[in-house]
Amino acid sequence: MNVDVLDRGMMLDAGPATRPSTVSASRDLLGRIGNLETRIAGTEREIDAAQAVRYRVFVEEMKAQVSLEDARRGREVDSWDALCDHLLVLDRSIEGDAEDQIVGTYRLLRHDVAIAHGGFYSGSEFGVNALVARHPGKRFMELGRSCVLPQYRTKRTVELLWQGCWAYALHHRIDAMFGCGSFPGTQPEEHALALSFLHQNAVAKGEWAVDALPHLYREMDLMPSEAVNPRRALFAMPPLIKGYLRLGAMVGNGAVVDQAFNTTDVLIILPIASISGRYVNYYGADAGRFASAS
Repeated sequence: MNVDVLDRGMMLDAGPATRPSTVSASRDLLGRIGNLETRIAGTEREIDAAQAVRYRVFVEEMKAQVSLEDARRGREVDSWDALCDHLLVLDRSIEGDAEDQIVGTYRLLRHDVAIAHGGFYSGSEFGVNALVARHPGKRFMELGRSCVLPQYRTKRTVELLWQGCWAYALHHRIDAMFGCGSFPGTQPEEHALALSFLHQNAVAKGEWAVDALPHLYREMDLMPSEAVNPRRALFAMPPLIKGYLRLGAMVGNGAVVDQAFNTTDVLIILPIASISGRYVNYYGADAGRFASAS
C-alpha cells in the first residue's frame, strides 16, 4: 500500500441488511478545506459512486479480485456496504452532480450496528470479538475501505478524511476505533523491516491485545531488534499506518495475508483516550478545525 490506498478492510458475506441511520442529516457538512468537502453519503447513488472509486483503486491499481458482475459494472462491492455509513470527500470545483465530485471514501461501521448483525467484518482475520468483549462499557467503530483517487493523494485530502472520522466518532460517542491497515503484496517478508518495527514497538498489550486468528497468523517479528533502524522502518511504512502511529495507535499481534486483495494486513487499534493531545488540539476537541474552513 502506498499514499493512494489508505486501508480497505475485509470482505465477509453477511447477507442482506438494512442500512443504518447516519450521523445526522446525511448531507451535513463535516469539514471543508478549499474546494474539498467531507460528509456522509446520503443516497444510494452516492454510495454507488464511492464503490466506483474503490474499484479504480483496489481493482485497477491494486489488482484485487472481484466477481465478474462487479467487474462488468466497475464497482467494488460487498454486503457490508448495506450496514455501513460511507464517508465521502468531494471536490466541489468539478462540474456535475455530487456523484461526479466524489474523490475519496472511508467506510464506517458502528458498534451497535455490528453487534446487531453478527459482529465486525475484520473478525474474519483478527480476534476482535474478544477485544470488544473485554470492554463491555466501551463503544467501538471499525474503519475500512479507505481510498483516494491518485490526483487527490495530498495532505489536505487525508486531513479531511481524519476530520470526518473524528467528527463522526464524537457524534456517536465512540471510545475506540480499529481497522485493517494493508501492506502491498502477499509476501510479509518483503516488509520485514516495517513489520518488525511494529511488532517490537507498537503491539497492543493487556486489555487492548488482539491476535491474528491462529489459522491465518503470519509472523511479524522477522528481524532482530538491533537490525531495525526506526527511521528507515517508518519510511518503509504505508502512510496510513504511519499516520495511525503518530495519533497514538497500537497494532495487533500477527499479520494476515489476503490473497483476494493482494495485501498483507495488520490490525490497527486506536483508543480515543490514546490519541495524542496535539492532534486533538489540531482537529478540535469538538471536531471544529475544518468544520467551516475555506
